[in-house]
Amino acid sequence: MPELAISAEKVAFIIEKAREFDVKEADSDPDSGSNAADDGETDVLEDNGSDPVAGELAGFIRAMNEDEQLDLVTLMWIGRGDGTAEEWDDLRARAAEARAEYKAPRREAVQYLLGEPMLGDLLADGMDELGIDWTDERTTPVS
Repeated sequence: MPELAISAEKVAFIIEKAREFDVKEADSDPDSGSNAADDGETDVLEDNGSDPVAGELAGFIRAMNEDEQLDLVTLMWIGRGDGTAEEWDDLRARAAEARAEYKAPRREAVQYLLGEPMLGDLLADGMDELGIDWTDERTTPVS
């Protein structure tokens, strides 16, 4: 099993936040002028372009070092079925090659990860494939 540069605690936080981000739906009430409580607080599930969860998640991933970001991409690929735990080194090398092509690696890595539908589930599947228990980890990051 590979030794990850990113902690299971950080991955658990990203999984939780990505799952919050993934449940957003299109703006179904764009002209709502009423009190949110009157609408049953449903606006919180709408993607209106100013999602604080997306901003928090993007900032958290952007602040990671290169090795942590490479681990995230590799975990996502494993969770997506692009490889297995035994192919970790090859997949991670592929992720590093792809990153080398980026003009702004930190920003583009964030865009790539957040552009993947079901990111949280894919990361969870990747962690499970590696046999790493992330479910008991805290869901707030600790430095």
